[in-house]
This record gives sequence, C-alpha cells and structure tokens, in this order.
Amino acid sequence: MAQGANLIFFIPTCLIAIVINLKNKNINLKVAIPVIIAGIVGAIIGSKLSVNMPIKELRRYFGIFLLIITFHEIYSLKKMYINNKKTNNKIKNRREEL
Repeated sequence: MAQGANLIFFIPTCLIAIVINLKNKNINLKVAIPVIIAGIVGAIIGSKLSVNMPIKELRRYFGIFLLIITFHEIYSLKKMYINNKKTNNKIKNRREEL
C-alpha cells in the first residue's frame, strides 16, 4: 500500500521536474538516454533476480552493495578534501607572494 502511495506522488513530480529541466536545458540528452535505458534494463533484471532469490541472500547482497557505496563515498569525499586543501594552499601562497 505504501509503495503505491509513494509512486502516486513520485511519478507526477518526476515528470514535472523532467519537463522543467528540459526547458531550461539542464539535461544532456546524449548522456540521459543511455542512462535511462540502462536503468530500465537494470531494474528489470534486478526485479527478476530478486523474486527468485531467498530473502536471506538478497539481504546479504544488499548489505554488500551498501558497503561498496559507503567506501566509494568516503573515498570521493577524501579525494575532494585533498583537492580543496591543495587549491587553498595555492591561493594562500599566491597571496603571500603579493
């Protein structure tokens, strides 16, 4: 029941956002179309696999997926922090030279 209610609100909101962003040229269709196709294919494959998979195994794979995403996010934040630190040091050094 809750999933249906979620879709009732999500789909119209999503469609309106797509229309607005297309009008404002915020969406690169050359990138968006392959991503949409891959997302649809992935959702179909994922739903077929999950229906035939035991719940315990599905939970385990989902936990592994979440761990991978967690490590990726931590690595990305660390990389961004290091790059920002280097940029700030360069700016500071330039100010000191002036």
